[in-house]
Amino acid sequence: MKTIKNILSNFNRYTFLMKQLILRDFKVKYKRSILGIVWSLLYPVLMMLVMAMVFSQMFKVSVEGVNYLVYLMTGLVMFNYFNEATSTAMTSVVTNFSLINKVYIPKYIFPIAKTLFVGINFLLTLIPLLAIILFTGSGETKCIINIWYIVLPYIFICLMFFTMGIGLLLSSISVFLRDMFYIYGIIITIWNYVTPVFYDISIIPTALQPIFKLNPLYIFINGARSIILYGNPPSMIEIIVMLLISIATFTIGAIVFKKNQDKFIYYV
Repeated sequence: MKTIKNILSNFNRYTFLMKQLILRDFKVKYKRSILGIVWSLLYPVLMMLVMAMVFSQMFKVSVEGVNYLVYLMTGLVMFNYFNEATSTAMTSVVTNFSLINKVYIPKYIFPIAKTLFVGINFLLTLIPLLAIILFTGSGETKCIINIWYIVLPYIFICLMFFTMGIGLLLSSISVFLRDMFYIYGIIITIWNYVTPVFYDISIIPTALQPIFKLNPLYIFINGARSIILYGNPPSMIEIIVMLLISIATFTIGAIVFKKNQDKFIYYV
């Protein structure tokens, strides 16, 4: 708990630096881009259209009783956030070594800043998701905004802290093991396929479904889909599990990072 308190204390102290790092990432990402930030809105829509055509038309994938576009988009924006945030957080310490070597900065500022930066993009992708919710589907598959949408920010915050924890772990490991950059590419690809982003878990053999449900990303995505597609909130057990997963992962990531950060200078 002391490590977490130190992180929160330094987070307030280095808020200005955090803002500057996030602003720098925005400038770099959209430098010389004509559409600029609009790409954050277009990318998930274009990806959804491609995946919807591939899986619904070519592979005839569907989810009975729900709007497949909304089903797909919900999983896609949440998994893409986790994927991009953890991947960029993993490289954040190594790529900022020139800055770390010149002045003292709490090194965990870098992976956390990356997670928050991608989080802003994630919030932007919720705009096209909302448009798809409102303007697609008909009859029984029409999604309706309901009172349980107030639980969605809780789910997204839990996902963010889970992502931060994984980002801290990856950024720490990658300093000592550069192969992690390539290994994680394989891991995240496998993780994508074992997470029901574009298919329903019911197509998995019954005996294997409990194993798939242990996937933390399944828990977060399924909770959001319950609200958006079915108008039902996650159960109290699911809500508690989300909180415990996010706290545990963030705590472990912070402890591992804190324990190893003084050695980074010898390996970066």
